[in-house]
Amino acid sequence: METRRWIVEVNQALLGKNTELAARNRERFHAHGLLVLNLLSAPGSGKTALLERTLNDLHGKLRIGVQVGDLQTDNDARRLMGRGAPVVQIVTGGCCHLDASMIAQANEKFDLEQLDLLLIENVGNLVCPASYDLGEDVRVVLLSVTEGDDKPLKYPTMFRKADVVVITKMDIAEAVGADLPALRENIRRTAPTAMVLEVSARSGLGLPAWYDFLQQRRSGFPA
Repeated sequence: METRRWIVEVNQALLGKNTELAARNRERFHAHGLLVLNLLSAPGSGKTALLERTLNDLHGKLRIGVQVGDLQTDNDARRLMGRGAPVVQIVTGGCCHLDASMIAQANEKFDLEQLDLLLIENVGNLVCPASYDLGEDVRVVLLSVTEGDDKPLKYPTMFRKADVVVITKMDIAEAVGADLPALRENIRRTAPTAMVLEVSARSGLGLPAWYDFLQQRRSGFPA
């Protein structure tokens, strides 16, 4: 019992420190009029594909920066480079989530004054990242039609904290036999206040609504 209490206390201390750093990040972002989104999902849900399409389609409309978190490789960052946006890779070295201190360090690589929107691609994981505030304004959880309709019920903490849930890979929903009514209902049960968008980065289905959301939220910030 003593050991268990000690572990809980350490975790609380770590999360408390992270919360302090996240507040500093948020204050700095807002001082620059910068809208920040934290994108979370399981591996393979289509975060990078959505970012690729977003950078391509909003080039010249919003000044976007991207921070990409991965356990080891810089594969995703290399996919996003050359699309008119600065990209910083954060290699966590085995850590299963990004935290506020990692974001603060990555911020030093950007001229935040030259950005309207910062998109943070978190490590693919539906558990650990849910507990860590990064200083974001909007928490976006992606869920692909290939993952099964029960994921919101299995990982309720992740979905409960979502401001937006994006159902991805809608172009193959029928082919993989996705039960979309059940998926929508399970999202509604776990994230009743979240906005739900259904998109396909490959076909472009639903992307105008995603872009409208980004532009409308950004318009609420000072230039």
